[in-house]
Amino acid sequence: MRDEAVREFRASIGDIELREATDDKPAQIVGYAAVFDRVADLGWFKEEVAPGTFAETIAGDDIRALVDHTPSRILGRNTAGTLRLAEDKVGLRMEIDVPDTSIGADMVVSIKRGDVSGASFGFRTIDDEWSTKDGIEHRRLTKVELFDVGPVAFPAYADTEVGIRSIWDNREARAPERPAAAGKHLEQLRRLRRRQTQIRKTI
Repeated sequence: MRDEAVREFRASIGDIELREATDDKPAQIVGYAAVFDRVADLGWFKEEVAPGTFAETIAGDDIRALVDHTPSRILGRNTAGTLRLAEDKVGLRMEIDVPDTSIGADMVVSIKRGDVSGASFGFRTIDDEWSTKDGIEHRRLTKVELFDVGPVAFPAYADTEVGIRSIWDNREARAPERPAAAGKHLEQLRRLRRRQTQIRKTI
């Protein structure tokens, strides 16, 4: 059984497009869920994905295409042949056959209008490498277990408290030297969430 407690999310902004349906093919969402060697600033550290990171997981795991990582908004599945994943020189390429459902139809319209242009992937880290560059912690993902890929309305990076803790636990297992950075980031996240909750209550 997969360990959902350590799930992390990463985004690839502006890397998807829509292929129109033809007489013999459904509409397809194509693009990159991840781009190799693109450095992302996650606040208290920087991160990049190494080529080969997804090779094992896309060959053997059951992976879904979801809208906003939501299981009830499914677009495809690799074991069903409606989601195809491959690594190339750019990154993790995905092709999703858009289903003939209300969720699929809505996503086609949203991508056409430009309302949705980002993709994301949910994963668990298996192997990574940490280093310090110019005084900043730098993480390089080298092997992950992939849960899902798909379009997202709000591309975001380490956006869950559990995810941030799991990242730092991984780091601490290798070199326990800067826990204060993680603690500061967690407190900032908690404040942001409290503020979001207050705003929702006033709407």
